[in-house]
Amino acid sequence: MVSLKQLSGRSLFAWLHHPPQQRQWSRWGGVAVVAATSLAVSTGVIGLAHLGFLEGLEQRAYDQMVRLRHSRSELPLDDRLLIVTVTEADLETLQEFPLKDGTVAEALARLQEHAPAVIGLDMFRAIPKPPGREHLLRSLQADNIRVITQLSDDKGRPGIPAPEGVAPHQESFNDVVVDADGTLRRALIMGERVTPEGTNVLYSFSLELALYYLTTQNITPESSPSNPDYMQLGSTSLIPLEAGSGGYATIDARGYQIMLNYRNRLTPGRQVTLTQLLNNQVDPSWITGKIVLMGLTAPSFKDLFYTPFTAGQPEETHQMPGVVVHSQIVSQLLDAATGERALLWMSRPWQEWIWYLLWALLGGSVAWYLRHPILLTLSQAGILVGVMATGYGIFLYQGWIPVMAAAIATVGSSSLVLAYQAQQSSRQRQMMLALLGQTASPEVARALWENRDRLLKSGKLPGQQMVATMMFTDIKGFSSLAEVTPPEQLLEWLNEYLEAMTEEIQAHHGIVNKFTGDGLLAVFGVPIASNTVEEIDQDAQAAVCCALRMEARLAAINQHRQTEALPLLKMRVGIFTGPVVVGSLGGHHRMEYGIIGDSVNIASRLESFDKSRQPTACRVLIGQETLLHLRGHFQVESWGNLTLKGRQATVNVHRVLGAKP
Repeated sequence: MVSLKQLSGRSLFAWLHHPPQQRQWSRWGGVAVVAATSLAVSTGVIGLAHLGFLEGLEQRAYDQMVRLRHSRSELPLDDRLLIVTVTEADLETLQEFPLKDGTVAEALARLQEHAPAVIGLDMFRAIPKPPGREHLLRSLQADNIRVITQLSDDKGRPGIPAPEGVAPHQESFNDVVVDADGTLRRALIMGERVTPEGTNVLYSFSLELALYYLTTQNITPESSPSNPDYMQLGSTSLIPLEAGSGGYATIDARGYQIMLNYRNRLTPGRQVTLTQLLNNQVDPSWITGKIVLMGLTAPSFKDLFYTPFTAGQPEETHQMPGVVVHSQIVSQLLDAATGERALLWMSRPWQEWIWYLLWALLGGSVAWYLRHPILLTLSQAGILVGVMATGYGIFLYQGWIPVMAAAIATVGSSSLVLAYQAQQSSRQRQMMLALLGQTASPEVARALWENRDRLLKSGKLPGQQMVATMMFTDIKGFSSLAEVTPPEQLLEWLNEYLEAMTEEIQAHHGIVNKFTGDGLLAVFGVPIASNTVEEIDQDAQAAVCCALRMEARLAAINQHRQTEALPLLKMRVGIFTGPVVVGSLGGHHRMEYGIIGDSVNIASRLESFDKSRQPTACRVLIGQETLLHLRGHFQVESWGNLTLKGRQATVNVHRVLGAKP
């Protein structure tokens, strides 16, 4: 039994794996690495998100979820609404641009004939456009009509006022809030109007229409039980948006804003044109008791907005007219008040941090424990799909939680964990190859490292039976030389000799398993087993070639020693090929790479056989089993069947003379 030891005294095998205590530390160390990385990444991601760097990505992801939801199914048209549109065709038919006051008054009169619940006029009519001004002003006195004003202009000054003579409770604003990319995703339902006398709070056009209609259903606005500053309609509290909620970070959250939950991609209710209304071509049942909105949809008025549906719509419908946008908000508020459709809720920063952390932990854990590149890639892709699917599932239940930031947290955590592992693996590999390189060839060292996972099992290198070629060497008469040579000089030339022999072993892809003073044990065919006859042949031939090269190196050493007037060296080599069992030997505190089997003992006995029989400076004896694997490539001299020390059975021994030309 022999062991593969390092020159430092530490077990070479100890570098191939961790002992149980270290493996336990490694297990918990992995947990610590993943946890620390996930905490750092999730904190960094929420920092990036709240600085606004991810806002654009989150908004595009939100738009995609909106389109996907509506591509699956859309709600039916809201029969509580009727939208009267003023199109380019209407303007051409009427030959009016802009519409005259008389035309608007006539349209209102046609609507009032059929008793609508409320009429919303989404047109600025502060500036007279005769004829018909008086008629229009009288029409606007009706209590069920709501008109629009503007909160302020672009410079914060008083905006466009309502028509003169309209009661204050009939006024509402039609201002909208768009995101930085120009897309309309939010609804402003309350705001402060700037007037020459100061500011006052005003309801939006959409909210004013919805509230008027809801009073006919005995639903009035109240303070929310959860927060008296929130408005409640029916059982639904209208929770205002705040900066940092959902995918928003840097929005202007002034006023009272909610997410705009579109009912349909094109229109939430029935649409008729102004010409149809004036020509009495509208079914009266579409008007009676309904909310009627009348506004301009002609592109020439530029009252058009980009929406989440823009990317999926053709050119003629990729923007939504303002009156249709207001209709979407009205329908949303009505559904919320009656409990038919919930408002979109937004995640809070602390919820988002937990959300990011969970995905970062999952991504980091998979990266830590899965080493196979294909499995790792598939798993990471699956996690990203899971992020998107979970975010979309939450969205289907009227919630918006950032998905792109969660995906970035997943990728960031797994990337950092992989980078850490790569750095540790590179460091360990360098240490391992450097350490193995002291006793094994670079090829064997690399093979050990690349197969480390397969070689290790339960903290030990499992015993493995294989066929290998063993080589024992020894210096003849070393004890006598040691008696007459000073220790310092003895150690110097012995190291010179062993270094030369080790170089040849490594050059022939063997490993030095053990130094025994002036001798050594080298093995060819371990630790990676040779499984075919051809591979075993190569191991045996490499060992014999190595022995012949050792003879040449010994001649060079002797030539140098002769010039120094030192005694010449002679050496013996025993080589045998046969089955052995290799694996770790020892306990947790000291573990060595062991090679056991009768083949090891035979090689040792071949080297030490009849020490007086030394025909040359380097005697190389091999067994019959090794000779069979040489395939006739070497010249040998038969020594016959010999009885070796400690063995009853004879061994057919041959001396290697050299390689055949």
